[in-house]
Amino acid sequence: MEGNLLGTLGPLILMFVLFYFLLIRPQQKRQKAVQQMQSDLKKGDRVVTIGGLHGFVDSLDEDKVVIRCGDGSRLTYDRAAIRDVVSTDSASS
Repeated sequence: MEGNLLGTLGPLILMFVLFYFLLIRPQQKRQKAVQQMQSDLKKGDRVVTIGGLHGFVDSLDEDKVVIRCGDGSRLTYDRAAIRDVVSTDSASS
């Protein structure tokens, strides 16, 4: 009876383990990396928002970021709206 129970639950447990390592764990790592990037923002960083706005960090608050755009306007965003910090080497175009 124990062998039959293991034969029934074995594939289910294997599927859960694969699901964890292929989907859940990588998503947690990406989320942690994004949170780290957002907390490491500093004035002068070139950033891209989740809406696609490109600009430079003009000032920082606890949960807000003021972004200076190409025309000199300043827009306020939540820190969570910052998708990526763009390297200044690739920005020289």
